[in-house]
Amino acid sequence: MKRKGIFGLIVLGLTMLALGNYAQARKRRVNNEVLIRRQIEKFVTAFRTRDLNLMMSLYAPGLVAFDIVPPLQDAGTDNYRKVWAEIFKHFRGPIDIASHDLDIMADYNVAFSYQLIHVQATMTGGQKADFWERMTFGFRKLNGKWLITHEHVSVPVNLKTGKAVLDLKP
Repeated sequence: MKRKGIFGLIVLGLTMLALGNYAQARKRRVNNEVLIRRQIEKFVTAFRTRDLNLMMSLYAPGLVAFDIVPPLQDAGTDNYRKVWAEIFKHFRGPIDIASHDLDIMADYNVAFSYQLIHVQATMTGGQKADFWERMTFGFRKLNGKWLITHEHVSVPVNLKTGKAVLDLKP
């Protein structure tokens, strides 16, 4: 009988320990998701306001980006700073950008997110831009801060014409 009692206490103790670890892990995951959401909000703000320094503060030094503008890939924040500076030059007046359907998966120090981005603006040539992009971020927590280590932006392509399809809506 004593063995059953001791065994029961051990099982109860291990269960309590596991539940405590689960609760801590869940709390950490939720907190990480909140922090990442804030980084994405900063991304939207930086794009909307053309704040190059704020934009670049979101990226890790070893960033690899697959953007919708050439080249095929960019590596490193020095290169990507030039890309963003060039992108910002193409817009005239306000940039309306909004994140939709954001989903975040975060672990202890690695996370990724995906979302749809709606951009409405006037280009420097006067043409109106109104399109949706698909955007995925890969994050790492470096020195306690979530930074973008990978960015992938894309738009659908019509395979018959080989041209981007920019008039789709969710």
